[in-house]
Amino acid sequence: MKLLSYKIKGIPGPSRMGFMHGEKIVDLQEAWRGLKRSNSDIDAADAADELFPADPAQFFKAGHRVIEQAKDLKTYPEANDTGAISFNRADVSISTPVPSPGKIICVGKNYAAHAAEMDSDVPDNPVLFAKFANALIGPEDVIEKPEFVSKLDYEAELMAVIGKEASHVKRDEALDYVAGYTIGNDMSARDLQKRTPQWLQGKTLDRSTPVGPWVVTADEVGDVEKLSVRSYVNGEERQSATTEKLIFDIPFLIEFISSLITLKPGDLIMTGTPNGVGMGMNPPQFVHNGDIITVEIDNIGKIENKVKELKN
Repeated sequence: MKLLSYKIKGIPGPSRMGFMHGEKIVDLQEAWRGLKRSNSDIDAADAADELFPADPAQFFKAGHRVIEQAKDLKTYPEANDTGAISFNRADVSISTPVPSPGKIICVGKNYAAHAAEMDSDVPDNPVLFAKFANALIGPEDVIEKPEFVSKLDYEAELMAVIGKEASHVKRDEALDYVAGYTIGNDMSARDLQKRTPQWLQGKTLDRSTPVGPWVVTADEVGDVEKLSVRSYVNGEERQSATTEKLIFDIPFLIEFISSLITLKPGDLIMTGTPNGVGMGMNPPQFVHNGDIITVEIDNIGKIENKVKELKN
């Protein structure tokens, strides 16, 4: 199931949870309410605001409980689409699917070829750093580049969305804690990142990190160790690798991170980027105002964002 955050174009108001049904976007809460009413569960239908959140942030924080209920809606719109719960794709704008995660944990140098292009040794342990929600934008938004940033770079990444609380999780159970997967572009201001030993200032600039276009539930993604990750700048392929090249795979990362930090539903893990980033090219090829960056991952989809330079 492809779970997303959407707004009807031209209509003010907050984003709501939806899902892709063919070429249409279906409102999750309204579909759930309709399903409950069709099953004569009027009490649940009347309590939909509390039981089945429409707000994307609250939906993912509810975790596996609501996601499993959402899967019951896969076929409901086919017989019950009155035009009130589903919308044409052209009439909808899609936002970042998880807009306010409690934690965004990123993994650096998690592909050996990327570590090599950055003139770095392969790490013995995962290299962890953080982003904050201020950095997140949607799959159709512009990437904001401050004028004072001269070395803006792209990083295509598979992201895991946590579905239930995880503390001291064992590797062989780790994937049970994943609600689904999405695409991220860990835009990095290399000039800011490299001016101190800590990377944070170059990694979490306002409105700099596209995520989306949706969260694909774990049962539909397939083998997460064999997904192709690709990026393009203005149509030119820059990165291409499969997740089997990860130094620390997702089960290991969840085991490692949860031994240090309790993960909560809706938390995001950015799993690292392959080689081919702009800084690793000779000469370096950073992105500038007007450049279009596309990131694709098998079985999930793609995001495409234009860089917009902000004047000081």
